[in-house]
Amino acid sequence: MAKILLLPGDGIGPEVLAAARIVLDRIAACAGLAFRYEEALIGGAAIERHGVPLPDATLTAARAADAVLLGAVGGPQWNDLPGPRRPEAGLLALRAGLGLYANLRPIRVRTSTVAATPLRPEIARGTDMLFVRELTGGLYFGAKRRDAEAAEDVCCYTRDEIARVVRRAAALARARRGKLTLIDKANVLETSRLWRAVTGEIIGADYADLDFEILLVDAAAMYLMTRPRDFDVIVTENLFGDILTDEASVLAGSIGLIGSASLGDGRRGLYEPVHGSAPDIAGQGIANPLGMIESVAMMLELGFDRPEEAALVREAVDAVLAQGVRSHDLGGDATTMAIATVVADRLSEIRESRHDADRIAH
Repeated sequence: MAKILLLPGDGIGPEVLAAARIVLDRIAACAGLAFRYEEALIGGAAIERHGVPLPDATLTAARAADAVLLGAVGGPQWNDLPGPRRPEAGLLALRAGLGLYANLRPIRVRTSTVAATPLRPEIARGTDMLFVRELTGGLYFGAKRRDAEAAEDVCCYTRDEIARVVRRAAALARARRGKLTLIDKANVLETSRLWRAVTGEIIGADYADLDFEILLVDAAAMYLMTRPRDFDVIVTENLFGDILTDEASVLAGSIGLIGSASLGDGRRGLYEPVHGSAPDIAGQGIANPLGMIESVAMMLELGFDRPEEAALVREAVDAVLAQGVRSHDLGGDATTMAIATVVADRLSEIRESRHDADRIAH
């Protein structure tokens, strides 16, 4: 029986995670899977109860779990806390504590939601890219200093930190359409020059079959909005990846549609939607749960090696969007739990129709 740690977190986090449980329980029942759930605190919720954003008990539970599902962290009530005590620090510490160095964020433009993107449909249509963001290095984890007159954040990367995430991205590119893009700022930053050197060595030695390109981050930000279909797999450092994936999320129609997986060398991963805690709509039951549900699909595929069940969840999400079910962020009025229920019912229908077809064929 697989053990899943649930971290609802803050804002809309508990709502979207509860919605995802509906879909996860349904796919488990359909496929004969068995999950055991445990729940723990992180972020602002942990600060209120324990005074720290990542209690030791939460990290211990995460290390003992087969997978971790996280809702969201953060909120304005904790904005004045010092950096190490802010809710976001708990998420950073969790990633580091689990050794999760590669964050996978797929950006796919569906025909049913292409009208929701602010770009012209002919530009966005057909976009299907995967960001692989380095997750435990760079400015977020470097030495920090601030006084009344100056502040400093150190950006540091080692060869090994770069190599492991580049190899992960290159392998994914080989399994997709065979194109890898490195995004850096090597005309200014020494860390980017190291990224470029290490990546070039790896591609030349082991992945020469890939279509490999390098883009400066400022140019890449522009090309994401003008020629997004040209991208397949993108690998980049922590800060650039954080910013560019939020930019690219508008291509899909809403950031609420995007899931993610944070992975290390083992099978355990952390799965979460890329949207924030959205405190302005928390408690209203209108948050879009599909990014969290897409994260469940990634967990099934990458964490539990159940690609068929993952594909079934994704097909159900696509079908529900195609039939016009829309959450508030997409201009509709469907509630969080209603969307989850419709997705769960749709995946049951799809699975049953396939079984009927198999029975007829045999």
